Amino acid sequence: MNTRKERISILGLGAMGRALASALLEAGAEVTVWNRTSGKAGEFVARGAREAPSVEEAIGAGDLTVACLLDDASVRETLAPATRHLAGGTLVNLTSGSARQARELAGWLDGYGVRFLAGGIMAVPATIGTEGAFILYSGARDVFDRAAPVLAPIGRPRWVGEDPGGAALYDMAALSGMYGMSAGADHAVALVHAEGGDVETFRREVLQPWMEQMLPIMVAGADVAESVPEEYNPAMQATGLENILSASGEAGVPEDLAGHLRASLWRMRRAVG
Repeated sequence: MNTRKERISILGLGAMGRALASALLEAGAEVTVWNRTSGKAGEFVARGAREAPSVEEAIGAGDLTVACLLDDASVRETLAPATRHLAGGTLVNLTSGSARQARELAGWLDGYGVRFLAGGIMAVPATIGTEGAFILYSGARDVFDRAAPVLAPIGRPRWVGEDPGGAALYDMAALSGMYGMSAGADHAVALVHAEGGDVETFRREVLQPWMEQMLPIMVAGADVAESVPEEYNPAMQATGLENILSASGEAGVPEDLAGHLRASLWRMRRAVG
């Protein structure tokens, strides 16, 4: 029976990197951590992790290396002096970025013989390692099949295709949906506040249950246009958006909070033709 622990190296101990390291340690993996600024690894060393003094040593200590850094530029800067240590190994990049950046990084690393997976973390640090967390991965299927069981403790792994940019594309698109909803919620609260309404009651008893009820329709969007009742037609929606914008102006809600409404109005007017 093989009782060998999985050896995983984590590059980056920001809030998300720390959450990843914690979940992997909890699952019994042999974890090595590295951070550009020292002093963040004490908690993990106390739990059995090893702190590497350099990127090269961190990569050498792991069977699989996970990068979770600030941005694409920091990933390249961090890996540049260590590419020969990565050669023949596997790198999983969980750093947020664009599909183009993921594709270019994959091409760069392929030149050094690195097996590569790009990732998109669909979770916040507090939910890493819970049932609600899932991670998107894109890249070669065989690399995913080997890495997925190792990384499953941080969140349910989901492969979204061979294109290295696939995970980043879905990640950015999903985040845009989230921030759009957040902008809408900010606008809604600002409107109630401007008119002297009870904001907390509105949040709890109106806004949250209403958004939960409408979420399936918002996500389905145009794909279910033919099944949407007639009363939800684009012309009616456009009129509703105009009313909201008018009410917001009358209440003195800042213009910059209404951008999502104006974008929706433009889309509805196009649908009306």
